[in-house]
Amino acid sequence: MENSEFRVTLGNKVKEINGILEKYLPVEEGRQKTVIEAMNYSVRAGGKRLRPMLIWETFLLCGGREEERELVEPFQAAIEMIHTYSLVHDDLPAMDNDEYRRGRKTTWSVYGEAMGILAGDGLLNYAFETAAKSFGRCPSQEHLSRAAAAFAALSRKAGIYGMIGGQTADIEAEGQFAPITGEQMLFIHEHKTAALIQAAMTVGAILAGAGKEQIDALEKCGYNVGIAFQIQDDILDVTGDSAELGKPVGSDAQNGKQTYVTWKGLEQARKDVAALSDEAVRILDGFTDGHGFLKELILALIHRTK
Repeated sequence: MENSEFRVTLGNKVKEINGILEKYLPVEEGRQKTVIEAMNYSVRAGGKRLRPMLIWETFLLCGGREEERELVEPFQAAIEMIHTYSLVHDDLPAMDNDEYRRGRKTTWSVYGEAMGILAGDGLLNYAFETAAKSFGRCPSQEHLSRAAAAFAALSRKAGIYGMIGGQTADIEAEGQFAPITGEQMLFIHEHKTAALIQAAMTVGAILAGAGKEQIDALEKCGYNVGIAFQIQDDILDVTGDSAELGKPVGSDAQNGKQTYVTWKGLEQARKDVAALSDEAVRILDGFTDGHGFLKELILALIHRTK
């Protein structure tokens, strides 16, 4: 796929996902209106919409059909809500203490710290309420079993054995006196960042009825993409441009945070991104067809500049 064609296709897919999100966002009314406004403000801040896009692309890769879209959409919306909640909480004063994300004020800096906490809580809970809407749309017991398995996979990767577990290890690593080990670093990246990308790729495969071998392959691909994505994020925090990134650079260094770059150095970090990227592409090449856009998407995300 030519780069210009890819960019057009990517832009159209982001718009499509934004439309899906609008269908599932809660209505801003009632006594809980303020927290709902904060939730919607957070989701509407934009972003790459990577995770819902990966769900749909892997769904198609594994034989899913366009006419089954209404079974997949609730999971697409749900995973973006989970991702957004994690960013809302990451930005809080007790975490990374960031006032800007994606070029505009973070949720807590607009609505206050307490409402920022509640907005994150609200998004996490509403995500699973949203994903559960897929159950009532299943045309067969087989589809219902797939939806239940996808729900379980998403839950685990978002929770204490996935993203929250990684965040816990990250916070504890910041407070320790000695430098963290490579094993700790990879645990943090695998669980804090890669877990939700793995969730996206496996959820899409599960909903399509993929076998264990395909699901395991895509989980490994998701691991590589997630680790490379986080390493690139660490690289950009050192080399990126604040205006292009839409957030301050150098925040990791200012907070005394150890990153992949401080552990391995900039040159080795770049080499590791390339190696992980190559392996992810080889895994996709093991599928017979239908992965051209998916491959381009993964490469563009791993080697992004913002």
